[in-house]
Amino acid sequence: MAEVFRTLGIESSCDDTCIALVENGTTVLSSVVSSQIPVHSEYGGVVPELASREHVKNIRAVYRQAMDEAGKTIHDIDLIGVTIGPGLLGSLLVGLSFAKALSFSSGIPLIPLNHIESHIQSAFIEFGNAIRFPAAAFVASGGHTHLFSIDENRNLTLLARTRDDAVGEAFDKLSKMMGLGYPGGPVIDKLAEKGDENRYSLPRPRMSDRSLDMSFSGIKTAMFRLIREEGDTLDIPGLAASFQKTVADILIDRIRRFGKETPFESVILAGGVSANSYLRKQFRSAFREQTFIPSMKYATDNGAMVASLAWMKRNEEPAPLHQEAFSTWIIPS
Repeated sequence: MAEVFRTLGIESSCDDTCIALVENGTTVLSSVVSSQIPVHSEYGGVVPELASREHVKNIRAVYRQAMDEAGKTIHDIDLIGVTIGPGLLGSLLVGLSFAKALSFSSGIPLIPLNHIESHIQSAFIEFGNAIRFPAAAFVASGGHTHLFSIDENRNLTLLARTRDDAVGEAFDKLSKMMGLGYPGGPVIDKLAEKGDENRYSLPRPRMSDRSLDMSFSGIKTAMFRLIREEGDTLDIPGLAASFQKTVADILIDRIRRFGKETPFESVILAGGVSANSYLRKQFRSAFREQTFIPSMKYATDNGAMVASLAWMKRNEEPAPLHQEAFSTWIIPS
């Protein structure tokens, strides 16, 4: 019988409290997510202090539910993985403190993990060995827009990042400007289905230094001007569709430019923005069978991606009890 290695994954980098139990990196026994959207929606975005308090209130219940759904106890766990950055520092510290307490009381080793790398790992839960190397991986979310290359040893190299707003933040800002609420991603996605993607021309900035880096602040400013100038005549579905097309064009352009210099075998799209139906369709159209996008349950923050990454890093040095969390922790270029 093959050896079974179980990892517990704890994710609390923003406003979702997530815990999952995974066997051998790909068999998800449970994955529980407690969302805070009702708490933050009236403010139009995540309030860090409220997020931290909600994590404190929810984390024990989420842990118990994850263990109950898996039908396991703490004695069935071989390794604990926890996100230590990047993210909201207060939120990260709640998950890290809980993980440390579990590790200390049970003697189970604790592995500190990068949130962005965990999002990339989410693709490997479902697609595993089908992903060929070298690969290009885009992590697009409310806090991150990063393009990486991945070699056959699973080493990540940062190729490009946004220099201002993350793409998910731009979705939320557009929704807020049009009075459509938070979070903006699902609202814009639904509206765009009824709109003409060529209705409005939005900027697609390139860096003066010819790097692959991105900027979304100019797009946000252009949309604000359109909303102000057109007023009641604004074609809201058209603007939503045009915005999505602009985002897809920018992300796909960066991958293609990278591919001209360094051919790749696979393309991974991960992070909360990868849940956008238009973006998923455009990536699959552009890169066809090379495209690997996690299913919806693994696109947004979840504990399974953390547990899976912990399994991959199971032979690394465990975290000490004085392990810290980091609000910024970007994998270097």
